[in-house]
Amino acid sequence: MKKICFILAVILCFGVAKTEVSSISISAQYACVMDATTGRVIFEKNSKSNHSMASTTKIMTALLALENSKMDDLVTVSENAAGTEGSSIYLKPKDKVSMNDLLYGLMLQSGNDAAIAIAEHVSGSVESFANLMTKRAKEIGAKNTCFKNPNGLDEDGHFTTAYDLALITREALKNETFAEIVSTKSRKILDGTQTVTNHNKLLSQYEGCIGVKTGFTKKTGRCLVSAAERDRKKVIVVTLNAPNDWSDHKILLDYAFLNTVHYPLLAKDMIVNSVTVKNGSSYSLELCADRDFYITESPDAKFKNIKLSCKIPDYVIAPINKGEVIGTMDIYYNNDLLETVNLISATDISYAEPERNSLFIKYFKIFLVSSCT
Repeated sequence: MKKICFILAVILCFGVAKTEVSSISISAQYACVMDATTGRVIFEKNSKSNHSMASTTKIMTALLALENSKMDDLVTVSENAAGTEGSSIYLKPKDKVSMNDLLYGLMLQSGNDAAIAIAEHVSGSVESFANLMTKRAKEIGAKNTCFKNPNGLDEDGHFTTAYDLALITREALKNETFAEIVSTKSRKILDGTQTVTNHNKLLSQYEGCIGVKTGFTKKTGRCLVSAAERDRKKVIVVTLNAPNDWSDHKILLDYAFLNTVHYPLLAKDMIVNSVTVKNGSSYSLELCADRDFYITESPDAKFKNIKLSCKIPDYVIAPINKGEVIGTMDIYYNNDLLETVNLISATDISYAEPERNSLFIKYFKIFLVSSCT
């Protein structure tokens, strides 16, 4: 396979002017605003300082549940889980509850009992699950995070940073089932006997909001993680210890959408490379992207953080059908792989007899005819 690497040198501006950046006043002690596609920090306030995170902990709990179990798993509720203090979905010992119901109860109604039941089902104990949470956080890049429980109740050594929590949320939102759960306003669970309602008011109050989780304890203060999507831009906002968190998030989301530009990096059917064809009606095959890929940046970034890497074979052998996957395009941002887009054939290429063979057969036939006369 040959690998072609290059840096984009041309920027598609489409007449978008740079927006003047204004100062921001928020109540949060810690905050981070992150572009969900690239992981770029758009705004921060003490974003790498440690603080507890209350029930926003459950973002990681849900992600691990989705990665290590099935939605139709039946979970037997222990006395330990049923007796958990704080917000609850009122589980009882020996109840058998689907993982699906536990996750909706966890993320909408913030059930602490659901969190313990999930932890025990996945890892056998709360301690083992908390260790798994911390390990997974480190894999994501959240290096200043340590979990001691799956629900966020105050405990020594249980902490994160606004930046780390944004990274964790960014990873979780890549999971389609997680994204569906946290964007749900209400749902019936436990065979329809209970309705859980999402505590995240931004789902109704902010245009484009797609989740994700609230949190509060007296010691920690009000915590909120939100995400919103507008015009292909997806933004994550994290605030910790924010007395006026709903207002903070509206301000920060507005700021992010106003002070970024969305560029079409690849467009569906855009020709991006070509490959040699053997035994074909054409000697070359054009390759195009199989879908759009947009990237959000600051107005003056000029693609300086982006690198593309084409992976295509040295040649292909006809016949080739239009739309056939021939190679891939890896998209990197600050050397981190963001996405892989398939490169497909732009046209059909039929098989053609190699020219040398055709001439050989032609003259061989002439030789045979002359030999028989």
